[in-house]
Amino acid sequence: MTTPDSDGLLAEQLLRLTRRVHRIQKRHLEQRDLGITPAQSRLLRTLAHFGSPPRMADLAERLEVVPRAVTTLVDGLEASGKVRRVPDPSNRRVIRIEITDDGRKALSELRSARRGAADEILAPLTDVEREVLRTLLNTLVDGAPGTHEEHGRTC
Repeated sequence: MTTPDSDGLLAEQLLRLTRRVHRIQKRHLEQRDLGITPAQSRLLRTLAHFGSPPRMADLAERLEVVPRAVTTLVDGLEASGKVRRVPDPSNRRVIRIEITDDGRKALSELRSARRGAADEILAPLTDVEREVLRTLLNTLVDGAPGTHEEHGRTC
């Protein structure tokens, strides 16, 4: 049976693990010397999942940030040649964000860095423990009974 104290401890452990994951991923990114911040990395990954180049507002919505934050991230990535602003073919007043070849190469490096970080984090676990963790994480990510929907996402 769980108690408020044990749930609080579990929540603290999850937060500590999240911070550790971020530190390790950041270190792996720095080792590859890509010159990309974690926030820019997230934007590139998100951009790669759109079928066609999205508008800044689309990116902001998907990233759940204010549009100004996306502008700053795009400015940095554009300056380094990883994305470019392109006019919408059907409405030239609309600007879309397109990933460049350099951006695709950076994404490949980012994926390698993330895999390296995951390998490091999961190294102490056996294959059976990894499968149990995968199942538990899927349950938490997909939502469990008693969760509620907000903005189309499970909270």
